[in-house]
Amino acid sequence: MKKDQHLLIVDGMALLFRSFFSTSVYGQFMINSKGIPTNAVTGLLKHLFAVIEYTKPTHIICCWDMGSKTYRNDLFTDYKANRPEAPIELQPQFNLAKEVVEALNITNIGIEGFEADDCIGTLTKKFETEMKISIVTGDKDILQLLNDQVDVLILQKGIGNYKHYTRDIYVEEFAIEPRMLIDVKALMGDSSDNYPGVKGIGEKTAFKLISQYKTIDALLLCLSELTKSQKMKIENDLEMLHLSRKLAEINCTAPLECILDDSLLLIDEEKALSIIKEHELRGIQSILKNIMFSQEEAI
Repeated sequence: MKKDQHLLIVDGMALLFRSFFSTSVYGQFMINSKGIPTNAVTGLLKHLFAVIEYTKPTHIICCWDMGSKTYRNDLFTDYKANRPEAPIELQPQFNLAKEVVEALNITNIGIEGFEADDCIGTLTKKFETEMKISIVTGDKDILQLLNDQVDVLILQKGIGNYKHYTRDIYVEEFAIEPRMLIDVKALMGDSSDNYPGVKGIGEKTAFKLISQYKTIDALLLCLSELTKSQKMKIENDLEMLHLSRKLAEINCTAPLECILDDSLLLIDEEKALSIIKEHELRGIQSILKNIMFSQEEAI
């Protein structure tokens, strides 16, 4: 473990979507002279620079979804089928966001057929024995990756505000180990990802059962100890219970290549300023200056 090194893994999709919807609700798309909306990308950069200031990483990687279909759709056709298509003003900002992030010398990673979460999980398992890792996201599913080397920052309202989870804080709050979240979600399902879990088992009951029995397998061996209603619900939905567990678990073996030295945080100010000016990203230059000052101090 290299105690002086710290990897920040960024959920680019979470930052981009949050940035878009926080401004689009007021009709503030910040369209540049080329006719391209930039509100999501501008917000993404503000969030990115804020979390760099907060965590002060030595390395950084940004993860992305690559299309709407993944292997989970092969497992369950209706997975995320309730989600509408991205707003037309957001669509051109996906590629622009990756272009801007790349111009900051930050590695972009995304794999077709896998979610950004799977890339985050795979990178975490690959490097957690080598250095401290912080993950910034808006997705609480990522909390299953928490351990003594891995922290998770859940985005809150505003720029630079996080619910900062360590493994100990999570255990204190939820009375289960982070990995047990997978089995909790197998029971309760996830309405945002559109898989049902066990019909009639809600969040409170799911946490209570996994807190007591620790795993789905142990729970199934003790069904006779449950209430008649709980036992019946689980027995009636066994197939969906097991499928929901597969859908809930982050895949930490995605086929990605990443050389750690390529993810060193070394922003080239001239290159960054050039793309900020090219795409007319307002309000970013002064924030960049602060980041560059901090980078110089670290060196």
